Amino acid sequence: MQFHATRSSAASQRTACAVVGVYEKGDLTSAANALDQKSGGLIRRVIKRGDFSGKTGTVLPIAEVPGTPAERALLVGLGSRAEFGRKQYRRAVAAAVDWLSRSGARDAVLYFPQENIPEVDAYYAARFAAESVAAALYRIPDLKSGKKPPLPKLTRVGVAVGDKGELGPARRGLIDGEGIAAGMALTRDLGNLPANVCTPTYLASRARQLAREHKAVRVKILEAADLKRLKMGSFLSVTRGSEQPPKLIVIEYRGGKTSSDPVALVGKGVTFDSGGISLKPGLGMDEMKFDMGGAASVFGAIEAIARIGAKLNIVGVIPACENMPSGRATKPGDIVTAMSGKTIEVLNTDAEGRLILCDAITYSRKFKPRAVVDIATLTGACVIALGAHYTGLFSNDEGLAQDLDAAGRRADDRAWHMPIAEEYAEQLKSNFADMANIGGREAGAVTAACFLWKFTDGLKWAHLDIAGTAWLSGTRKGSTGRPVPLLVDWLLSQA
Repeated sequence: MQFHATRSSAASQRTACAVVGVYEKGDLTSAANALDQKSGGLIRRVIKRGDFSGKTGTVLPIAEVPGTPAERALLVGLGSRAEFGRKQYRRAVAAAVDWLSRSGARDAVLYFPQENIPEVDAYYAARFAAESVAAALYRIPDLKSGKKPPLPKLTRVGVAVGDKGELGPARRGLIDGEGIAAGMALTRDLGNLPANVCTPTYLASRARQLAREHKAVRVKILEAADLKRLKMGSFLSVTRGSEQPPKLIVIEYRGGKTSSDPVALVGKGVTFDSGGISLKPGLGMDEMKFDMGGAASVFGAIEAIARIGAKLNIVGVIPACENMPSGRATKPGDIVTAMSGKTIEVLNTDAEGRLILCDAITYSRKFKPRAVVDIATLTGACVIALGAHYTGLFSNDEGLAQDLDAAGRRADDRAWHMPIAEEYAEQLKSNFADMANIGGREAGAVTAACFLWKFTDGLKWAHLDIAGTAWLSGTRKGSTGRPVPLLVDWLLSQA
């Protein structure tokens, strides 16, 4: 897909499809009005006949627009002018691209980004447009036999701005939006692949491919023997029951000064989670292939940043493994020793994400990171608390939490700041080890975060629980690509 920014009028730009906005009650945008005047009142006649309401997300194609160089026009509803904002804007872009992807149009220009959108400047209007176009055109990498459906013909999209001074920010927004879209697509691809394809070994091979594609990316893969040498007993306890060998995948992006400390992203990479000996119910277990959503988001964030060419250093640390039951598997009541030296009583083998993340966080210390953010599909409790709308955000640093929260708001990939406190950590006490890996039913997402918190002394750390936001169930089953927009917006703010 190619993107470009333009100041040209909808009435003079040659394109296969001029996409213009219309508010409710026949209230035309400036671009729609320009087309209407040039075509002898065509758009107003269509509205007067009652063919188009202008409600948010509605569309109406017009096959010919006489008097203009546009081959066709697409009217897109923006809703009430008084209520038009970023949510309505994104819905309008998505609706337009959905129609364009099914049409024969090879190129189009979106004119409603020229409208005044509260809290959205030319940069974000263009970035959101690029992200929305890519999201609408994304196709799941299915393994179905037979003929594949034809790909959309749309290959070029323009974003119109009102003033000459907005061209630069819009072009920057399109570049960043393309990068984020590519990162989200990679994250979604990895999350959607079945667990017999996307194994820890497969993730390692995709990391090496990432390094081949980007000069600024370097990769190191640590094998089981390396994990034993590093005394990662907590990580190794999770993978004991699986035939698939574990991998610790280290991805470095070096875009900043050599002397600049990196940001560390730690992603949970359980490529299939059966629950281990604490076996999950069979219903819905097929979706546990997405338990590597945190790892996939680290891949996606680094892919995006590498494409954008941001001037900062990042290290991604991904503990990748399966959690399976077998005669060798860790049993409830077993005690394991983490890389930090802390002992852990494993009361539930299905609380495995925290067991691999704690060793990965400890390992990240060797890079002297200025901040550590771990990302994980960690708890069903977070889904109960926040549903599929907000990511759970926990941190031991108020400034870092505020920065991540602000990035989520800017990116429309929101997080909700949740507490961590010693009162919750009390639930993790064990009679037999330094701590237990679960703390009971109450505040399950919080106690899981508190478990990780115990391994972050001296670190500026945050934890994103994406169990509800990284994956959709039901008829829309599949990976969402979140929280790549949040992560990339935050990383760009650090560059």
